[in-house]
Parts: sequence; C-alpha cells; structure tokens
Amino acid sequence: MKVLTLASTAVITSTLGGSLLLTPVHHEAAMATPGLTSLPLTGSATSILRIKHPIEAEAIPAPIQIYEQYVAPPAPVVAARAIAPAGYVTIAVPIYRQTRALNCETGALQMGLAAYGHYYSQDALFAYEHPDLRRAVVGANGTVSQWGDPYTNFVGSVNGSETALSGYGVYYPVILSIARSHGLPNAYGGEGFSPATIYAELAAHHPVEVWVEARWSRPRLGTWTAWDGRRIRYSLAEHAVTLSGVSATSVRVNDPQFGTQYWVSKSTFETVWRDFGNMAVIFR
Repeated sequence: MKVLTLASTAVITSTLGGSLLLTPVHHEAAMATPGLTSLPLTGSATSILRIKHPIEAEAIPAPIQIYEQYVAPPAPVVAARAIAPAGYVTIAVPIYRQTRALNCETGALQMGLAAYGHYYSQDALFAYEHPDLRRAVVGANGTVSQWGDPYTNFVGSVNGSETALSGYGVYYPVILSIARSHGLPNAYGGEGFSPATIYAELAAHHPVEVWVEARWSRPRLGTWTAWDGRRIRYSLAEHAVTLSGVSATSVRVNDPQFGTQYWVSKSTFETVWRDFGNMAVIFR
C-alpha cells in the first residue's frame, strides 16, 4: 500500500513471476463490444519484481523498506497482447492515486463510490476510520506481537510505515460501513468469498474492493493480538485495490498505490487474495 510513482497501466498475464505490460489508461464503457476476443493492446514487456519483507532475509540486521523502492525495468523489446478466449466486461471506475502513505483502502473506497457518482476526498472518508495511534509491540524476532484492531479502526498512522511499524491499515468492516453511509446502502462485504462470487459481481458491473499485497508480492504472513484480544492476520505489504473488470482469464485492477489500471491473471489474483482470507467489499 505504499505510494510509488508509476505511470500508465499494465497487464499482468502470468503467475507471480510473470510479465508486466504497460499501456496508456483508457476509461472504457461499462461493457466491451460483444465478440471481442482479446484484451486491450498493451505496450512492451517488462519484468515484475517479487517484493520481500526483510524478515525473510535473516542476514539483514535491520528493516529495509524493499517494496517502497520502485526499480525501473530494462528497456522493453517486444510488444505483446494478452489474449482472452471470451469477451470481457469493464466498469467505468475513475482511477485515483492514494494521497497518504498508507491509505490505499480509502483510495480504493473513493474509486468505488465515484463509480456511482458519489465523490468524496480521501481525507473526508478517512475521518471515519478513527485511527488507533498506539505503537506496535514487537517480539524478539522482529514480528508484531500486539497492535490495534483493523476490523474496528485504522491501525497506526496513515502517514507511517509498515516496515517501521508506525502504521498499518484497516479491514473490510470499517470500509463497508463508510460505503453504506456515503451513498451505497446495498454494499456488502466480508471474508471467505469465492472467486466465482467476485467474478459474477464484476460481470454485473459492480466494482469490488479486495485486500491483497502490494505489487502482488508474497511476504511472510503473521498474526498479532489486538488490544481487544482479537487475533489479526497480517502482512507488512498489506494493500487494497478496486477491481473494475473481468475476462475469462483476468481481472482489471484500479491500483491506488500507483494511480494506474492494469489486468492481472486470475491465478495471481486468487493466490494473493487468499492471504487475507478472500476479504472484499462489493460496491452496489
């Protein structure tokens, strides 16, 4: 959920080590013309980096914010097209970049609300997340043993750092509550959704906010105990994006981390989404 600079959109067509393809952003109408058999033409291929949290590298004595450092890929050589065997559905969801270091969940919410004509600033929406600014309690091995409850409040400072354990994020109940009170009373959310449910909602032109990991990385997962006693599953690359389209093989992502839009394969999406228990908020 870090704020990085990355222009244009992309298509991620393979699994986690796959290719990242860049192209200008297009705001499509709600559904593509029937009979189309491929996704929009993309630019040239570049590599996508796997992002590791430093607790995975035991030789590193102090935290390094690896996934905050965007490294430009080598100059592209070959243009490519992501082929979909069937037509695809896209939803007219505005693309917004998050305005704070850690408010990706709010940026994704802002996009979901705007798709229905409800326009709010991220700061106005974040005011309802009531951040718990108490610092994390860190165990001997550098993992978090106790912190706030993201199911009830934003944990830490929205301008903080996950790797420095000065800020984290917020989970679906808070985002769902704000969505319902800001124009979408029929929104629903939770954990344990099946991929088929998400794809069906997208096909019905309902944007979906999902909890994944920044840049589709797979850092080590852990759990901490919240002040209220709840066990919290966490990743220090916790991130939220808004899905705005679906094809036979991919989902389209509005990513507030970069302010970009791209396609990612369903296999990659489902793998990374599973790390947060298939958590989602459906905007409708």
